[in-house]
Amino acid sequence: MKLKATVLCENYVTSNVGVIAEHGWSIFLETNHGNFLFDTGQGKAIINNARIFKINLSTIKGIILSHHHYDHTGGLLDVLSVTGPVDVYTHPELFKESFSIRNKKVIHIGLPFSRSVLENRGARFHFNTAWQEIVPGLSLTGEVPRKTSFEKGDKDLVINTDNGFEQDPIMDDQSLVIETEKGLFIILGCAHAGIINIINYAIERTGQNHIHTIIGGTHLGAVSEEQQEKSIKALKEFDIDRIGVSHCTGLKPSMRLAQEFGEMFFFCNVGTVIES
Repeated sequence: MKLKATVLCENYVTSNVGVIAEHGWSIFLETNHGNFLFDTGQGKAIINNARIFKINLSTIKGIILSHHHYDHTGGLLDVLSVTGPVDVYTHPELFKESFSIRNKKVIHIGLPFSRSVLENRGARFHFNTAWQEIVPGLSLTGEVPRKTSFEKGDKDLVINTDNGFEQDPIMDDQSLVIETEKGLFIILGCAHAGIINIINYAIERTGQNHIHTIIGGTHLGAVSEEQQEKSIKALKEFDIDRIGVSHCTGLKPSMRLAQEFGEMFFFCNVGTVIES
C-alpha cells in the first residue's frame, strides 16, 4: 500500500499561517484504497486546519479512533458534520467514563459525546477487540497483548470502581498498522498499551520485521523513568528507519529519542507530511 499521512492536530505548530495547535492528535491518511481519518483531536483545531491545508474531510471512507480519551475523540462531532454518514472503527469501551488525577484534581477525560448524539449525526460504529483489517494492508490492532514487564502505564489515568479510583488499563488502546512496500508504517494514538508491546504485536501479526516508519504519541512523558529507559533501550533493538514522535511523548523523552536515533528521529507536529 502507498500512503500519505498529514498531521491535522497535535500539540505544536511551527510556521503555517492560521494553523492551530492543541493538546490532541489527528492524522489524515490518503491511500490507494481511499482516504481515512485517524483520531480527531480535541475539536478546536481539526476543521480549521483541514481547511488551511486544503484537505476535504468529506472524502474519507472511515474514521478510526485509537481510544476513548477526549484529545483523540473531541473533534468527532464536528467531523461528522462534514462527512455525513460514515463508518467509525473503534473499541467497544469508547463510551466508558474515565478520569485523570494530577495534583489532586480529578478531571473527566472521556469522549465528550453520547453514542446517540454521534449516531444521529451519522456515525456508523464498528466495534472490535481483535485485530481487524479495514482495507487490504491497513489494519487496526484491537487489544494489544501486554507482555513486557516494564510497560506499566500511567497511574494517574483512572476509572471509578466500587473500590474507588483504580488505574485504567486502557484496554481500548489501538494502533494502526499499514503494510507498505518499504515496510510497516505504524501510527500510534498514545501507546497506552506500551510502544514495545505494540511493535511486537504488529510484527507478530504481519510477519514483517522491518518498520519503515512509526509516528504518534508514545506516552513516555507520563510514566516512570524506569519505563522510559527500558522502552528506549528496547526500541533500539528493532529495525526502524524513521520515528516521528508527537503529542504525549513529552519533551525530555523526545530529546532522549533524538539523541539515540539521530537522523532517524523527527518531530511530528501539525502540518507534518509523511509518505511511504
